Amino acid sequence: MADHRSSDTRAQAPFSSLSLSSSSFLASGQGTGTNTDPPRQTFATVPADAGSTLAAALRPRLADQSWSAVRRLCETGKVWVDGVVALDPALRLLHPSTIELRMRAPRPRTTQPGFTVVHEDAHLIVIEKPAGISSVPFERKETGTALDLIRDHWRAQHLPATSRPLYTVHRLDKETSGLLCFAKTRTAEAGLHRIFQRHLARRTYLALAHGRVEAGRIESRLVPDRGDHLRGSTRNPQLGQHAITHVEVVEHLAAATLCRIRLETGRTHQIRIHLSEAGHPVVGDAVYTRDRLLRGEPLLPAERMMLHAETLGFSHPASEAPLLFESPPPPAFARVVDALRPPPAPAPGPAKPGMKPAR
Repeated sequence: MADHRSSDTRAQAPFSSLSLSSSSFLASGQGTGTNTDPPRQTFATVPADAGSTLAAALRPRLADQSWSAVRRLCETGKVWVDGVVALDPALRLLHPSTIELRMRAPRPRTTQPGFTVVHEDAHLIVIEKPAGISSVPFERKETGTALDLIRDHWRAQHLPATSRPLYTVHRLDKETSGLLCFAKTRTAEAGLHRIFQRHLARRTYLALAHGRVEAGRIESRLVPDRGDHLRGSTRNPQLGQHAITHVEVVEHLAAATLCRIRLETGRTHQIRIHLSEAGHPVVGDAVYTRDRLLRGEPLLPAERMMLHAETLGFSHPASEAPLLFESPPPPAFARVVDALRPPPAPAPGPAKPGMKPAR
């Protein structure tokens, strides 16, 4: 099996902070009396704008743009601050600075920490998706998804990006990191759909769960609403989707357990729901911790949701060759786990004079 790894080393330029004022709008040589956007618009800051976000400052100055459109202007490289592209719509503004809208600026090729192409051939591509990145757009115009990262990777290699198809065959939750596969041909799409729908793929996850978890098998039927607007299990055998999760204990830690999870089925939020309903929600999960909070039990702090897609294996949809990929947990995941491990025992000091070493 070929396992070609490559990394994306494109760098995002830093940017400084700014603030804006509608009273200080200047058009850069292109009149604003037409319905078309001028190539550039320039704003100058005033002290009253200091402390607001870039998007909040831009929104009232661009009356014809929605909040999502203003954020998209930033994320797609159309907003520049003091001559440097500013991609973060939540940037806190300082004064004085100058902002430009460069409507004809190309989309920047930014580095996304944690994104790696693990394997690619004519039929499919397997990546390591960072936490916080959607697999596919949740909203119609959402940007910065795993699909966008793959196309940016192709652009960096001077390959066709928008004209090459990508087909979704399975997904990871936005806050879950790890291995994710897309098809590049209709043949691969059909084959991979069959593999995932028939649960023929090998998938394991690392999960850090609250409390002391014991190894076992969890089985239930999952429904979109268990009665309190959360996905969950039902006792009605006529409802929901059959879901089976296998839990293996990797390490018991202080107030948590590092688990290896094997999916026999692949339902939406299956691991998170099953662990939560067993009394052990995933550390860092912002959704399925309600029951634990209602019981008055504290939540462990974490900088991300502690769920990582560790292995992915299946037969190649075209050649039928066996493929197996592995992804170690990223640094942010490892930091949380390490913080829950007990400190190492101190090394024994030198023996005192007149004392015999212990046998």
